[in-house]
Amino acid sequence: MKYLALIYSAQNSGPMPGTPEFGEFMGGYQTATKTYQDDEVMLAGEALEDTSTATSIRIRNGKTETMDGPFAETKEQLGGFYLFECKNIDEAIKYAEMIPTAKYGTIEVRPIMDYSKFD
Repeated sequence: MKYLALIYSAQNSGPMPGTPEFGEFMGGYQTATKTYQDDEVMLAGEALEDTSTATSIRIRNGKTETMDGPFAETKEQLGGFYLFECKNIDEAIKYAEMIPTAKYGTIEVRPIMDYSKFD
């Protein structure tokens, strides 16, 4: 089953670029990614640009509206994701626990909908 691990954190809540701690932090991501690849559970994974680069859209009464930035106002912002292929939610959580941002933010693990089960 596929699981999406969404990586959320508040701006400036983790180690800052240019510090030794940031190097260790990014090393943690490299280690986690290598583990996912070696265990053949990683289908995709990417970091996202800052929320200031986001554009949100919505359609109301047949008209498309665009807004700069994310639509939701929250302290924690979506910063990236991993897409896993795992046996079950427990295995997906085990891999999500390796994501370094879990120490500073939140990792949301959610199953991907399998529409084939409705056929």
